[in-house]
Amino acid sequence: MNYKYLINRIFDLSIVLIGISIIVFSMIRLIPGDAVAIMLGANTEITDEAMNELRSRLGLDKSIIEQYFFWVSNIFKGDFGTSIWTGRPVIDEIYLNAWPTIELTVLAVLIGAGLSIPIGCFMAISRGSISEIFARVTAIAGLTIPSFWLGIVSIFLVAKLFPSFIALGYVPFFEDPIENLKRMVLPVFALSLPMIANLSRLIRSAMLDALSQHYIRTAKAKGVSNFSTVYKHALRNALIPYITSVGVSVGYLLGGSIVIEQVFAIPGLGRLVLGAIAERNYPLLQSSILVMTAAFVLVNFIVDILYLFIDPRISRND
Repeated sequence: MNYKYLINRIFDLSIVLIGISIIVFSMIRLIPGDAVAIMLGANTEITDEAMNELRSRLGLDKSIIEQYFFWVSNIFKGDFGTSIWTGRPVIDEIYLNAWPTIELTVLAVLIGAGLSIPIGCFMAISRGSISEIFARVTAIAGLTIPSFWLGIVSIFLVAKLFPSFIALGYVPFFEDPIENLKRMVLPVFALSLPMIANLSRLIRSAMLDALSQHYIRTAKAKGVSNFSTVYKHALRNALIPYITSVGVSVGYLLGGSIVIEQVFAIPGLGRLVLGAIAERNYPLLQSSILVMTAAFVLVNFIVDILYLFIDPRISRND
């Protein structure tokens, strides 16, 4: 293990997280309208005293810089604030709504990353054939079809062909595993298809480049089997750009899950964020977005560490 490489990546991670916290904090303040008046308007009489009391409780009566450091210091203490509407700790709200999003994202990554490798390898070794052209055209179509549109169409098709199949809603996995996975089929399909299309094209391109290298020709000349040449020698070198794209794709999946959760009525972080935006629920909104973006950054940090095991030369060049 190259500890210098690891320390540099942890330092980079810290800088990125600080930048993200500043951006999230600043963007929330740009939402139009008086947040305090909107938060009070639904359940109490709006008076100057009530507005001033809520501003003081949220720290909105302080300067922007003081508000930021107050918020960040509380996060380091494990205090993400209190939801304005429910009165519950924000961290509890996030925890309850995070599991559907985590399950949806993990399943989409597993399906997308898992299927893209054999599909990409197939397109590379069968280059120019009718089946490869069909697979490539299908991949391009998968990139152009929006996930939400695919989700809506799949709901209508399933309702038409299988009226008894329940496509909407969410059932916790430990409550009913079979029903949970049945409800996840369509949203995972809609969310993972663009990832499969993108990664399979990337694997195809990287494999074609790897298969043209001298060491592949040498391996074939030594009598190495075609399977071993493709999946042991060429694929390993094609995995570097692939793993990078998987890490980046997680961010798109987290963003796409917000829309997919709305389409399939899944009570995840996406619906939580949209509800917080409509309610101007500052504590909940800030912390939810921060957690989602921090998760994306953490995944890419893990990807950087995986490079050490795939190609140790990377750490030596760092």
